Amino acid sequence: MDRRRVVVLDHCARLSGGEIALARLLNALGGLDVHVILGEDGPLAARLERAGATVEILPLAASAGAVERTRVTLRRMPWRSAAATADHVRLLSRRLRELRPDVVHTNSLKSGVYGGLAARLAGVPQVWHVRDRLAPDYLPGQAATLIRAMLAVLPAAVVANSRATLATLGRRVAARPTSHVIYEAYRPALPPVPRPDGFTVGLVGRMAPWKGQLLFLDAFARLAAEAPDARAVLIGSAMFGEDAYEAEVKRRAADPDLDGKVAVLGFCDDVEAQLARLSVLVHASTIPEPFGQVVLEGLAAGLPVVAPDEGGPAEIIADGRSGLLYRRGDIPALHRALRRLYLDPALRDRIAAGALVRAADFAPEVIAGQVRAVYDQVTAR
Repeated sequence: MDRRRVVVLDHCARLSGGEIALARLLNALGGLDVHVILGEDGPLAARLERAGATVEILPLAASAGAVERTRVTLRRMPWRSAAATADHVRLLSRRLRELRPDVVHTNSLKSGVYGGLAARLAGVPQVWHVRDRLAPDYLPGQAATLIRAMLAVLPAAVVANSRATLATLGRRVAARPTSHVIYEAYRPALPPVPRPDGFTVGLVGRMAPWKGQLLFLDAFARLAAEAPDARAVLIGSAMFGEDAYEAEVKRRAADPDLDGKVAVLGFCDDVEAQLARLSVLVHASTIPEPFGQVVLEGLAAGLPVVAPDEGGPAEIIADGRSGLLYRRGDIPALHRALRRLYLDPALRDRIAAGALVRAADFAPEVIAGQVRAVYDQVTAR
């Protein structure tokens, strides 16, 4: 049995996309001795323990953990946050020397920075898992430059969650033989179920402007004007101070052209049960998504998924076979895709069948094997 010790680091303990992906990965990495150090306490800790990991909390000062990425520039560095981060690096490096892991696996940009520095001080190879695009629509240019420089020198290996993500990390990082594209793992807890009667379109994701809930509602309103029996469901809530946007979405859902046709359900832990209620799943991000876990969840549920034609979703979906792609941010194009599926049940069935075939490529044992290979690469040095 492989008893290498892996210490996984994450600054966040909320059930956001990267943290859910981590829990799914750990479920598949049986046989390894996995210890997770989180920068805060939260619901992720219990989920990771259920996945077989041991978990400890090494609190990251609020001034470091909560700093907004838009504030990180070379000219306007939040020095209080930098000082708190430096102190955390010192404590974490001491803890890593006590634990003596074979690998440190960092799961976020923030943990990649402080964890990479701590791992270097402790003499442990770092695998930096990047689940965010380092692009101007996500990070200020100077912050992205700083992260790219760290990615080029700190980690022994880099894992990007899509080709779209890897392409933003800089040529030097992308060209390294220790840089890898490994998609997220997913296997549904329940087998696909027969679709319900009627036509219900859903969007799953946290309430944030770039997730495109308003764009989705505007496109659905056009469909609803032609198809009175169509319904829409929004699943998700604000997580990072975006409550004003959530309120705006709810107001739009109550407008006369949508009144009574849209259900806003808030956060749901059991996403699979909600997907079983849908006829079609929509992904509507207005900037390219690094991966798009909900797209994969929809495929595995046997749903036709309609998603933008950029970023991770465009790598997951084969247009017309395992889903439909539309031009990102284009409300008329999204409406046309929805109308096409509404009018053609046979097309929905064909795409649903193709979705299940594609979802098998992301089986946890397949993805876990790829991650183990990266561990092999960095520990063989």
